[in-house]
Amino acid sequence: MDKRWMVLALLFVSRVGLGFQFQTLGSVSSELVEALELNYAEIGSLIGLFMLPGMFLAIPAGFAGHFVSDRFIVGLGLLTLGAGGGVASIAESFELLAAARLICGAGFVFSTIFFVKIVADLFAGKELATAMGGLVMSWPCGIAMGQISHGWLAANFDWRMAFIVASTYCVIGALLVMIFCRDVPGATKQTEGFRFTLNRNEIFLTVIASLVWSLFNAGYVVYLSFAPSVLVAGGYDMVSALGVISLASWLMIVSGVLCGLIADRSGKPDLILYFCMAAAIVALLILFIIPLAIPSSLLFGLMGMAPAGLIMALTAQVTKPENRAIGMGLFFTVYFLVQAPAPAIAGWLYDLTTDEIWPILFAVALFLCTGIANLVFRVAQKRLPL
Repeated sequence: MDKRWMVLALLFVSRVGLGFQFQTLGSVSSELVEALELNYAEIGSLIGLFMLPGMFLAIPAGFAGHFVSDRFIVGLGLLTLGAGGGVASIAESFELLAAARLICGAGFVFSTIFFVKIVADLFAGKELATAMGGLVMSWPCGIAMGQISHGWLAANFDWRMAFIVASTYCVIGALLVMIFCRDVPGATKQTEGFRFTLNRNEIFLTVIASLVWSLFNAGYVVYLSFAPSVLVAGGYDMVSALGVISLASWLMIVSGVLCGLIADRSGKPDLILYFCMAAAIVALLILFIIPLAIPSSLLFGLMGMAPAGLIMALTAQVTKPENRAIGMGLFFTVYFLVQAPAPAIAGWLYDLTTDEIWPILFAVALFLCTGIANLVFRVAQKRLPL
């Protein structure tokens, strides 16, 4: 078996911990509202705080690759995610939960940049969309696991148990990466020192590519955070609602890889992306027809979120190979800047209107803007050589 795919499989299993830890807050939000007397704007803020450290740490994380191995940074990031979850498990206030989410976010930014870099190095120029599709589907896999298990743990034990279990998984993932993921073939070494080596075209293309990814993920996070409330308002209990919404994340694990494979074979990633964004919007709009809740979730996962790998593959198209790590830092800086406030905005819309439709309509707008941003990226890519 090609060693590249073995490394990818190991990275997938470990990266599941990112989504598993992220989903803790969303899955136990109703318990936190009751136990700690939080409102939904605060819940949205706590969800978004997970992304906030990336605004400040993504570029320094890219520079960190000058001095230590990609494997070490990924492992350290996963351990930090575990530590943040541990702090959340003992929280008694909004402030301590906020600190815990910021710690988790710091671990997330370091690990996620170098997960992507390793795969970009391994598969650059060949099977990249397929490989990226496989890697990024570990995120919804972790989220789907959390949607099923965290709510169950909160209902049968305590909301704190969700954070403990997720943190344990992150620590195990860190050990797997640091023990078994040795230097991989194809890894690109960075230039020495702290010089910011991206040229103007690389910077512009990286920012636009990041907007595509940011808007896409912001729409997904808003969906995960507020779609269950739509179903609860329609008569579902929370555990059942989380189970229905989790169907989308489970389907993404398969559809994302297949979508990347189809894009690599057909050579038409943009057409596929636009078609999938239209499907995502339709899925969100029919969510309010409660008898169509399951078809809505299936459509959203099977088609709406399928192009994640196609979008992430843009990261290898916007910089020279030797600038890839610092390019990833800039890419994720913009990503966190855009995504972090999205759940809070959705929560504010809900608190303002007490109507579940407005957060979902906000997600619709985010997916529409994803398609527009991709169009802008392709026009710029043709005019701005690296």
